[in-house]
Amino acid sequence: MGAVRALVITGNGTNCEREMAHACRLAGAEATVVHTAELFAGRVRLADYHFLNCPGGFLDGDDLGSAKAGAVRLKYRRVQGDGARRFLEDLLEFIAAGKLILGVCNGFQLLVKLGLLPALDGAYGHQVSSLTHNDSGRFEDRWVHLAVDPDSPCVFTRGLGTLYLPVRHGEGKFVPGEHEVLTAIEGGHLAALRYADADGLPTQSYPLNPNGSVGAIAGVCDPSGRIFGLMPHPEAFTHRTNHPRWTREELPEEGQGLGLFRNAVEFVRQHLL
Repeated sequence: MGAVRALVITGNGTNCEREMAHACRLAGAEATVVHTAELFAGRVRLADYHFLNCPGGFLDGDDLGSAKAGAVRLKYRRVQGDGARRFLEDLLEFIAAGKLILGVCNGFQLLVKLGLLPALDGAYGHQVSSLTHNDSGRFEDRWVHLAVDPDSPCVFTRGLGTLYLPVRHGEGKFVPGEHEVLTAIEGGHLAALRYADADGLPTQSYPLNPNGSVGAIAGVCDPSGRIFGLMPHPEAFTHRTNHPRWTREELPEEGQGLGLFRNAVEFVRQHLL
């Protein structure tokens, strides 16, 4: 069996690429961190990888809104030496090949504004939702409980129960563009993760829901379940010592966030190798 190849993109304000690559490696993948400029120059080919990771940070200083400028760059920038094709075409071919994409925090904002999430009816590249300023009017840096929808098609959350992960964002409120969009997300179980109370029940109460997301939505997948974005940081909880109470509680050695990456690697092994 060949190696699972994970690509972690960085550049222009990204700051969580090392943690994300580390999580991929702990899950059993070979992980490479690459600046987007290398992809645009054609020196690195997206097609050579199975699993694309878009980490957190502040792309372009969040000018025009979180990750918006970055989304415009990825959507319209052309790849050198490849028939002047746009990088978005490489992304769409990557998706069509049955591969995986994970976006965390700023990466989630990027996927939404690229129109890769929720991509209802397979309409990739058409933005129908957004992530905007937290209702609190402040940057939120805290740990949150998350409820997993067991009926979601999401590859990354399969078999996982209630999660406890950190958030750190100023624009994390998920807002569907139209009521019909929310109806489709709900009907397709695309809201794979929701902010929850300590009993695992979805909530709109602050600070349990740190940003006021509509429907307590913390993470969304596309209908295939292979593209997933979430505001909480799974790569920030891969070992018990990442937990804020690790010196006061008996915790498993492995952090809960690693489960999402293990699911991704297992999917690639079963379906792409």
